[in-house]
Amino acid sequence: MITPSLLEDVRSKFAHVDSCPFQGPRVFFENAGGALTLKSAVETSAKFAAIPDNQGRDNPAAHALVAIINTAKASAMEWFNASSGQVFVGESGTELLFRLIRTAVAGTSGGVLLGSTVEHPASRSAMNHWAEKLDRNYHLVPHDDALGLVAAQAYAEHVTPDTKVATILHTSPVTGMGMDLAAISAAIRAVAPDCFIIVDGIQHASHGLVDLEAANVDGYVVSPYKVFSRHGYGVAWVSDRLTALGPEQLDGGPTQSWEFGTRDTGAYATFQDVVDYFDWLGGAIGDAPTRRDRIEAAGGAIKTYEKTLTDAMLHGTGNLKGLAEMDGVHIVGGVDNPAREGLVCFWADTAAAADIVTALNKEGVRTHVRKADHYSGNILTPLGQTAAVRVSMCHYNSVDEVARFLSVMAQILDD
Repeated sequence: MITPSLLEDVRSKFAHVDSCPFQGPRVFFENAGGALTLKSAVETSAKFAAIPDNQGRDNPAAHALVAIINTAKASAMEWFNASSGQVFVGESGTELLFRLIRTAVAGTSGGVLLGSTVEHPASRSAMNHWAEKLDRNYHLVPHDDALGLVAAQAYAEHVTPDTKVATILHTSPVTGMGMDLAAISAAIRAVAPDCFIIVDGIQHASHGLVDLEAANVDGYVVSPYKVFSRHGYGVAWVSDRLTALGPEQLDGGPTQSWEFGTRDTGAYATFQDVVDYFDWLGGAIGDAPTRRDRIEAAGGAIKTYEKTLTDAMLHGTGNLKGLAEMDGVHIVGGVDNPAREGLVCFWADTAAAADIVTALNKEGVRTHVRKADHYSGNILTPLGQTAAVRVSMCHYNSVDEVARFLSVMAQILDD
């Protein structure tokens, strides 16, 4: 478990953990917009940004860069718990989702493309774009508005034997609810065993465990800046069967490669920092014998600790009322939802969401307003809301920070 002393060690590994270079001291509850960055990733990024050499050369520097990339790829495969397929980096998580979905849709014909209404517009937009371009049938499984998620049973009710490509959102960045990925995948494959399944894992990655052996999918995408690394790249895992469909490749180049141009060694190296951090955290928690065991221990501890944080936020801590106990406050997805992953989204009857976020920020508590736009309208509009406050935590946050948030919220709602 993450004890108070271990929490101090955890926080020491992250940059700007309790202060903003532009604002000064602050509580960072905007992790769904981008997690804190490991100090090691900051140092690694600067190191490789200064190296001029190209990997595709016959010199010591080029050889070293290739070795670093290959080591990072192997580490990422272990972090994903993938025994086959390949890992590669791209411009961003969204860009990679578009590439994987484009390959899957263009590589199949006829049938149904299946997604859900809970998804981020990255996957929905990609599926809709190619459905229109290629005259394919795109169907959305409705999510449960009250719970803020889509269940395996809902997919089971809509999947058909001719479903060719399906997308799944692992965790919603609006509701904070995690989907039962393995169960949804199993429900799809029970009816359409050859379906290509692409997963948006961007929000989930920092809040628990990724286990692709259990998931049985064909693509999984994360954005490293949301899992303790830096901006500027995304990471994808793809199955061999998805690669066999033939993604865009350079004529005469490697036939099984998803990479274009000169690779960013710093991207791979900073994701290695992420894997190393999970490894370190798992080792600090117990004596798991292998790196994967330690990664799993870290994921479990993160999930357990973040429930402590969300429970305190919802039900209070010390003599402070929780959000669920404050008059006129409504929690998206319900109060005691076991699918919650480190995030609470709410609206209040007596104050506009944007005004609450502004007031919190003035008191040094960083949150975010989600509007019923192309990013969040699929969640908020069915609830009759034009906006909501998103408070997103991570395992380096503390109950004391939650208390600070609740204290300020009490003042806001009393004014």
